[in-house]
Amino acid sequence: MKKIIPVLGLIFLCINSIRAQDLWSSGRPDGHSPISIMGDHYHHKGEVMFSYRFMPMSMKGVLQSSDEIEDDAVFANYMASPQKMQMNMHMLGGMYAVSDHLTLMAMANYISNEMDLNTKMGSNFTTESSGFGDISLSGLIKIVNANRQSVHGNLGISLPVGSISEKDITPTMENAILAYPMQLGSGTFDPFFGFTYLGQSDVLSWGFQPKYKFRIGENDENYSLGNRFDAVAWGAVKVSKLLSLSTSLNYSNLGKIQGSDQRMNPMMMPLFNTENSGRSQLDIGFGSNIYIFSGSLKNLRFGAEVKLPVYQDVNGIQMKNKLTGVFGVQYSFATHSKE
Repeated sequence: MKKIIPVLGLIFLCINSIRAQDLWSSGRPDGHSPISIMGDHYHHKGEVMFSYRFMPMSMKGVLQSSDEIEDDAVFANYMASPQKMQMNMHMLGGMYAVSDHLTLMAMANYISNEMDLNTKMGSNFTTESSGFGDISLSGLIKIVNANRQSVHGNLGISLPVGSISEKDITPTMENAILAYPMQLGSGTFDPFFGFTYLGQSDVLSWGFQPKYKFRIGENDENYSLGNRFDAVAWGAVKVSKLLSLSTSLNYSNLGKIQGSDQRMNPMMMPLFNTENSGRSQLDIGFGSNIYIFSGSLKNLRFGAEVKLPVYQDVNGIQMKNKLTGVFGVQYSFATHSKE
């Protein structure tokens, strides 16, 4: 009996070790997706995570369908042509696991936009807008975690906090309403749903996340933004205990705006005309994560990713996306010790 007990103990430890190895783990640099992907992981009961992301996005030039066109082609039907636009977004996020199977997540953001335009008469001007955007509330529902693979559902809603009445000075008016892309929110309640699949080997991780967002009714200005479908697939390699490198493919499809804001004259510029809304795009991303797993800064993660468009097809005439960057930090901790 004295000999059997140590043997049973060793077998028990081995079984526990195998089970631990069979579970997908976030405790490594590639244990989170590229920093641009939201809701990529859930937490154990009582765990909390705070995050901050900075996302600059630049646009330059004008597309008609998938072809770049010059100002003269725009001026054939409109009085002004957009030249470039810079959007900077600051995102604050929080996550809390009420159980091992449900993690709640909230995200708020602050947006600043700047757009340069040329007129048919040969002058140029700049418009700006800034303020808080819509707030996102969601739940991450664990479905399975076994064989180093994990699946969870993403279910949530976007609340219409962002302004849809941003105005600025233009050559024709001192308090002119700005175009749809310069507004800060949707003005509608926007539910979304999807799922996230994660997988790992000893040095690699990968994942896939499709999401669909739709709009409920029209906003106060009698329009609704188009429904949106996003799908992203990524892979990452664990270079060391601290560092991972990743690449991703991001596909998005945004529907046309339904209805219209009567304050916008569709003859003035392409982005006032709802026929020039909705697009499909494919981006390739390159990123990295740095994970601090010990010491006073334990469970602190820094992430960076740059995304470049490889395909764009727009309805009508719209601006050409050039570059998107995402830089962020995530910090997690447990509110109580594990039993």
